[in-house]
Amino acid sequence: MAFQSNKPIYLQIADGLMDHIQAGRYPADDRIPSVRETAAAAQVNVNTAMRAYEQLERDGIIYNRRGIGYFTAPDAAARITARRAEEFFTGELDYLFSRLSQIGMNSSELQQRYESFLEQKAQCPSSDSSAPSY
Repeated sequence: MAFQSNKPIYLQIADGLMDHIQAGRYPADDRIPSVRETAAAAQVNVNTAMRAYEQLERDGIIYNRRGIGYFTAPDAAARITARRAEEFFTGELDYLFSRLSQIGMNSSELQQRYESFLEQKAQCPSSDSSAPSY
């Protein structure tokens, strides 16, 4: 697995697991891969994968059943969506608006481009393959 250099590996692993949860690969109360399985798939130390699981558990996205493994929290997908929306609105959107202002794009042109994007996405919905493979 290729990791980005600007973000800790354990957070990238956590993001990948959240991608899978949000996509429905690990539904509510479903068992997720073990820490060891995730570490092997991501080709990282078990301690690195464990940090990802601990972070997700602290965030209420997964829970541990001692001796059995980790499971997706009942409201995990909603928590992930809310968390990602907040991160987007407080970070990426401000940057985007700044850039749009710099290039002189007005709101009606932005709306047209966004609607065009949504139409294209509706025509070929399988084009979003950004989730990691583990």
